[in-house]
Amino acid sequence: MPDSQYRELFLSPIRTCKSYKPKFGQSNNSAGVSLDDFKSLYGADPFYAWIGLDSDLMYAAHKAAGGMTSVYRQIGVGCERLFQQIILDNAQYNDASFAGWSYETTKTVIRNNKPKQVKRTLTLDGRLEFSEINNNNVSSALKKWVDSYCKKIDANIPENGVVFEVRQGYKSKDSKRQNADIENASTAWAKGYLPVFAIFSGQIDVDNMNRYLNSRAGVLIGTSQNDSSISLFSFINEVLGYDLSAFFQRNSVEIKKEVNEVLEKLLRP
Repeated sequence: MPDSQYRELFLSPIRTCKSYKPKFGQSNNSAGVSLDDFKSLYGADPFYAWIGLDSDLMYAAHKAAGGMTSVYRQIGVGCERLFQQIILDNAQYNDASFAGWSYETTKTVIRNNKPKQVKRTLTLDGRLEFSEINNNNVSSALKKWVDSYCKKIDANIPENGVVFEVRQGYKSKDSKRQNADIENASTAWAKGYLPVFAIFSGQIDVDNMNRYLNSRAGVLIGTSQNDSSISLFSFINEVLGYDLSAFFQRNSVEIKKEVNEVLEKLLRP
């Protein structure tokens, strides 16, 4: 696929952040609160008006704070889309659905003082299915990598392949999120897959990484190291035959330009 199409896959979610507006607790306003509406809202609140919170700068601060969260989230979406497309283009699946993976789980919740079984579908962002890969080079490289990586984490060779949870970065210490990740990893193993966290940046807390590795889940991060058991870029290059690092370097000027436009928009009232 040409660079322009990969670039658009990555950037299109990030562009949506240009229109971000904070909600200020106005849950009935899905589009967010404009500057004028904010000044009316805070200006009508005697306490906030007295102490000067009904100002353009306060609105800009809220917009920037919430907007940054949105930017990180949409960068993550762009990473997911790009990673999945690279899998599709290089594994050469006959069925595009094999680029992702989902499973159904049942959870017991209490409603009206009675237990109720609730089904939900959980989705991971990428999959390399041994039996469906039509690119012989990818198939051979993947099996070699899986064999080596499973020795590293002291795990058996999975029956079906590898599934990926894609993140742009992972600095959170949220134990609830970690527990959900480990539950996903356990389910992946039960379904015959090696679970791998694919982190595009190098930003992951070392405690999180150790916890995942000790739970027999793989972790690949965005480092320039020439080691496919550590570096996501090296893994994609060695196994899928695509140089993602070179893609970002080639397109850095254009990507930076668009990201800067988003940030400048978010930092203005």
